[in-house]
Amino acid sequence: MTLPKAIADRFGISPGDEFEWEAVGDVIRIVPSRGPRKPVSSEERLRRFDRAEKRQRQREKAGTPGKTGKGRGWTRDELYDRGRSR
Repeated sequence: MTLPKAIADRFGISPGDEFEWEAVGDVIRIVPSRGPRKPVSSEERLRRFDRAEKRQRQREKAGTPGKTGKGRGWTRDELYDRGRSR
């Protein structure tokens, strides 16, 4: 799941955190799991990012409806520099 950095920072959400999905009326509420947080290493975060990037490339090749195929507007190298002052 992709979450805007500002929201992740505000609520202390880190890559690899788990969530519970709750149906509330006609909306879906996403709630962080109540279990203990397990730290995720940089290596594991990069592995997860690589898997997600591979899935995205497969969707773009398949021509998934609604996708423009123009990319994300950033690269893997920029992943940890986004949002930092320069």
